[in-house]
Amino acid sequence: MPELIDDAPDPAAPGGNAPEFTVSELSGAIRRVIEGGFGFVRVRGEIGRVSLPRSGHVYLDLKDDRAVIAGVIWKGVAERLATRPEEGMEVVATGRLTTFPLQSKYQIVIDDIRPAGQGALMAMLERRKAQLAAEGLFAEARKKPIPFLPEVIGVVTSPTGAVIRDILHRLRDRFPRTVLIWPVAVQGERCAPEVAAAIRGFNALPEGGPIPRPDVLIVARGGGSVEDLWGFNEEVVVRAAADSAIPLISAVGHETDTTLIDFAADRRAPTPTAAAEMAVPVRAELVAWTAEQEARLARAAARATADRRQRLRDLARALPRPEALLDSPRQRLDRWGERLPAALRARVDRARLRLAGAPVRPELLRRRLGDGRRQLGERAALLASALRRSVGERRRQFDALAPRLSPEPLKRADRQRARTLADLWSRLGRAAEGRARERAGRLAAAARLLASLGYEATLERGFAVVRAAGTVVTSRAEAAPAPALEIQFRDGRLDVVPAGAAPAARPGGGRGRGAPGGGQGSLF
Repeated sequence: MPELIDDAPDPAAPGGNAPEFTVSELSGAIRRVIEGGFGFVRVRGEIGRVSLPRSGHVYLDLKDDRAVIAGVIWKGVAERLATRPEEGMEVVATGRLTTFPLQSKYQIVIDDIRPAGQGALMAMLERRKAQLAAEGLFAEARKKPIPFLPEVIGVVTSPTGAVIRDILHRLRDRFPRTVLIWPVAVQGERCAPEVAAAIRGFNALPEGGPIPRPDVLIVARGGGSVEDLWGFNEEVVVRAAADSAIPLISAVGHETDTTLIDFAADRRAPTPTAAAEMAVPVRAELVAWTAEQEARLARAAARATADRRQRLRDLARALPRPEALLDSPRQRLDRWGERLPAALRARVDRARLRLAGAPVRPELLRRRLGDGRRQLGERAALLASALRRSVGERRRQFDALAPRLSPEPLKRADRQRARTLADLWSRLGRAAEGRARERAGRLAAAARLLASLGYEATLERGFAVVRAAGTVVTSRAEAAPAPALEIQFRDGRLDVVPAGAAPAARPGGGRGRGAPGGGQGSLF
């Protein structure tokens, strides 16, 4: 009897009776079901992400508050549309449902699209913006200036994206600073609470604590759709940014993207890289500006000194000579000296005449002597009283000035001047040492540069320098007419004569530094 072989599947095995499909077969079956059940549909929703590749096709998302459908408009249809799709626009799209097997997803191929009113998300965004603006959260008076050169910069962003790399790279190029990164989710449900907590966490850091408190904050994220950036429109994030005591720079999305945190932040940057540029200046520009200011100060001081020196010379020329000042008084003195003997003789003559004509009697002389004695006594009494008053006044003035002339204030003033002089001398010494070290460093660098660029290093590698009459020659045509040549090697110099040239006579008949035996060496 023939042997019976049972090839039937075991009904007890899992899926034993189910037919097998390839991936392509299953994907095609699903596509036929979807296209057969929804051949032509009209869908109302809000346009989310819009992509315009070079192919001319338009890829977008249609969404409401619970679901998202991918859509595509082929190039030929897109060119005929009366309404260009824009993000946030609420529309009614007409087309057919199909699948995209390579990504296992379904999509709507749109044949026509018409506006259906303002998008729900954008309407909610405008209402929230108006409410927060009415509370004064976007007022310019609340905004704080960004510090010119912060020591510590806090960055609130994803630690794995390109944004943080761009910020760190830009900071290294401009002015390296200490950067603290608070990692957060930059999209999705966790985005808003984590960003708000990061801003408040940075503000809660104590001054002088183990973790340095940032001087400026950067909240950054790359570009994306309205849905991707929606976390930065949440009220909790906006209020945290407005309440931040640390100046905050918002760098969310690209230049065309706008979120509510941009209005509450102290500064808005179009990109994360631009935020890094706002946070710190360019170190090279600051160094150049400082050097320029130093040079201007030196020039101004030199110019002021020269102007005052010239002014002093001008004033000195305007003053008369000392001899000219004394010429006129000297002339008057000579004239009076010449007139003095005659005047004295005339005065004596007049006195003699008065004495000869006046009657001289003893009674008259006694009366005049008594009058003179009385006047002298009266004036002596007045003089004594005046002297007592003057002495008393001088004594009171001296008593008032005596405390100020005590030795202790003078000693204190001397000690203060000594301390000031010592401080100035110490500062002068430190400045001189610093300037000497700077000049020594520059001299050493110049010496190294000279050693690296000098020709002596080339001689060490086997080259030589040829000179004729002290001038370097570089070709045979220049060397041939010379009566004598000098060749410099790394260990010394050698005098030679070209072939056919008569050797130059040396004083005393001595031989040169060429080949031994009395003959000069030859290059040719």
